[in-house]
Amino acid sequence: MEKTKELLDFRSDTVTQPTEEMRRAMAAAAVGDDVYGDDPTMNELQTYAADLVGTEDAIYTCSGTMGNLMAIMTHCGRGEGVLMGVNSHTWINEVGNVASLAGVMPFPLDDASGAPTLESIRSAYKPASNVHFAPTTLMVMENTHNYTGGVPVDVATFAERANLARELGMKIHVDGARIFDAAAYFDVDVKEYVSLVDSVQFCLSKGLGAPMGSLLCGKKDFIARARKHRKALGGGQRQAGIAAAAGLVALRDMRGRLKEDHANAALLANLLKEVGVEVEDVSARTNMVYFKTPGGLKSSALDERCRKSGLLLSLPSETRIRMVTHVGLDVDSVKQAVKIIKEAAGL
Repeated sequence: MEKTKELLDFRSDTVTQPTEEMRRAMAAAAVGDDVYGDDPTMNELQTYAADLVGTEDAIYTCSGTMGNLMAIMTHCGRGEGVLMGVNSHTWINEVGNVASLAGVMPFPLDDASGAPTLESIRSAYKPASNVHFAPTTLMVMENTHNYTGGVPVDVATFAERANLARELGMKIHVDGARIFDAAAYFDVDVKEYVSLVDSVQFCLSKGLGAPMGSLLCGKKDFIARARKHRKALGGGQRQAGIAAAAGLVALRDMRGRLKEDHANAALLANLLKEVGVEVEDVSARTNMVYFKTPGGLKSSALDERCRKSGLLLSLPSETRIRMVTHVGLDVDSVKQAVKIIKEAAGL
């Protein structure tokens, strides 16, 4: 039988397969009913995560989208407002759930640089004292910032924005789906970011390589209230320690290799430029590369050609391609991918 060609999947860091150690841990996990708080492996994961980021408590969620929504529902009452970047995942890619499910009014911020500008925070903020406004009680920041190229926001810039929000009377939530990438890029402890905010959500299923799940971290009373929202959203799970076991391996063992993804993304960007592809420049690069489709092709046409050679790409628009490096890809994968793109685009 002919061997199936191995795909080079650069669509996202969500496509990773669990490691053999994760699989062994999942198979051997002690489990219980997590809705009752009886799953020992899940309890261990939540305690470990809270200690790791420096918060009082943590709760496992099915996804980053659910974790962000739980945070917004816990911080905000219906009819209140939340500030979030106009290029952020919470604004673009979470199905309008802030309005449709939480009953909270989103206000857009200019986050083209990866962090909201101070001017946009000041102008978007609406005080409770004016009867006409949905009072803005929360600001959401994203780190790393996906749509601007996986840009990590440094601690000083992050603190400046968080401090302004705090001065205006808002709470701060971080969509930190890839916050460990930011910490790795700047060689800082993730606690330096989390100490500045009221809550953080981060994903186990992206660069950390676990098969599923995210964690929402914050103070004990916040997590207690968020737990009720998780139940209302259908996120209460039973013997979830099977998934938690993989999450523990991810947090303990996979954070230390994130710089490998960053190095591979830098190599990918440089090699693409060498063959004539217009790569989007970023202030700092983690594990993402965005580029304009070469040769006048639509992204869907380039994607179709690349798929025939075993390369999978992400298509944010008809003129923009995203490629994401992860644990399932190495230097040879990057070189082969560039070769396929070059041939597919006729460069």
